[in-house]
Amino acid sequence: MSQDLNLLDAIKIAMEAERKAATFYSDAAKKTNSVGRGLLNQLAEFERHHYDILAELQESLRDRGAFIEYEGKELMIPAPSEVQTTEEPDKMSMMEVITLALNIEREARGRYEALAEQTSDPSGKAMFERLAEEEQTHYVILSNAYWSLNDRGVWKWPKT
Repeated sequence: MSQDLNLLDAIKIAMEAERKAATFYSDAAKKTNSVGRGLLNQLAEFERHHYDILAELQESLRDRGAFIEYEGKELMIPAPSEVQTTEEPDKMSMMEVITLALNIEREARGRYEALAEQTSDPSGKAMFERLAEEEQTHYVILSNAYWSLNDRGVWKWPKT
């Protein structure tokens, strides 16, 4: 039972991290120039989705002691874009936003990888592995945007 309690505690922590990530992306979308706003809003929506899935898992583990099936979700970002970006007054810099976002995604991936390692249930392991993959996808998109902006001065992300 203590292992279940530890898992439920870990899920609660992950839920809080997903809530904070969604808030960060929503706030960042409002504080940045318009170029990356669509991408940031989609990332906020995706993190809210992760929160909802974790809440469903938490309820299932608490009520039935069972993991749920999770098939994953595709990130529906705007079409690949390459736009010359300029910083706008009173807006957060895109480099700052992306740097913070990369840290969020790296931590989330690590959290889910650790949960997958600690989970013996095949459905639970698969769910946490898929969540880690989704966070890695976000990380790659943001990393590409970071280097594009840093090296070429354009805000660009690839099609996933």
